[in-house]
Amino acid sequence: MDVVDALEAFWNGLLEFMSQFIIPDWGGLIGLLPMFLLIGVLGPILSLLLLAHLIYFIRRPRAPLAEPPEPVLAPIAGDGQPVFPTGEPFCSRDGLIYPPNVTRCETCGEGLTVRCPKCGVARTAAMDTCGNCGLVLKIRAQNQVVRATPPPPGGRAVA
Repeated sequence: MDVVDALEAFWNGLLEFMSQFIIPDWGGLIGLLPMFLLIGVLGPILSLLLLAHLIYFIRRPRAPLAEPPEPVLAPIAGDGQPVFPTGEPFCSRDGLIYPPNVTRCETCGEGLTVRCPKCGVARTAAMDTCGNCGLVLKIRAQNQVVRATPPPPGGRAVA
């Protein structure tokens, strides 16, 4: 074997090796076509949809948080005394009307009073049931299940 035959054998081996990459197996590639479509077409589409959804979720408009209502001064009657509405907690010392479910005055720290809308009797705001008529005056948050309560002992419940 001389140098020419050795070079020819090397050249033929190199061509056979490169023919595996240059001339593909078309049957095998056609069999992989669904995988190429999934990775090359559906993958980018789903990634872009997910990215758009994430960007919208981060930048979507949101409702502003509501500020808790502040106490307001009660209107003054002709005799110079403040007029307090029924069913709302109030501080008779400072003349302030507070939002529902508040039990202490922010100014003096004293317990608030609520006048019953049904019978007009004043009671502390910490009690949710009127001791005179039994009216339950408790404002609850929305979307909360409210169950009927039995009447308080005494009154017509005894008879």
